[in-house]
Amino acid sequence: MNKIWYVYILASKKNGILYVWVTNNLLRRIYEHKQWTVDWFTKKYFVKKLVYYEECPSIESAILREKQLKWGSRQKKIELIEFKNKDWNDLYEEII
Repeated sequence: MNKIWYVYILASKKNGILYVWVTNNLLRRIYEHKQWTVDWFTKKYFVKKLVYYEECPSIESAILREKQLKWGSRQKKIELIEFKNKDWNDLYEEII
């Protein structure tokens, strides 16, 4: 059984703090961030707005993509977000 993996970016606000991570259950993970059920970086810096995500066919490709985004410049992340989500809307409402 093939799972879909997701790489996602959360933001505190437009042009605010960015957080990049990977998951195989996007709905659950974003819900956890929004509820701050775990004491993560996102809770400390109030980062809970889903501004970007993409699907990956395997955990290996998701981790590779996550590393590309994390190691890339902040400007590249902003350009990626704004290419797909110009107004930095919270995409969580679209996926629930």
